Amino acid sequence: MFSNKPLEQTSSLADQAAPLLSRATEQASALAQRGVNSIRDTSQQLRENALRASDSTVNYIKDEPLKAVLIAVATGAALMAMAGMIIRSRNRG
Repeated sequence: MFSNKPLEQTSSLADQAAPLLSRATEQASALAQRGVNSIRDTSQQLRENALRASDSTVNYIKDEPLKAVLIAVATGAALMAMAGMIIRSRNRG
């Protein structure tokens, strides 16, 4: 009375889908691993660049202490002037 044909078709579709799902999972895993590796490499490069910049700054301060202090003072004064301008413009508006 009842046919096994729908059950056979469902089983056949599942058998066909399994390799596709497996391949998609492998591709997603590989893509995720490439992303992790890329982030790790970029992070390492940033750490190395920051270390070089820090070393360069320390060496500059050792070689040119007066000039380094004058640059720091000028930078601080410029930042304070900008902060003052921002505060004044907010108070007016």
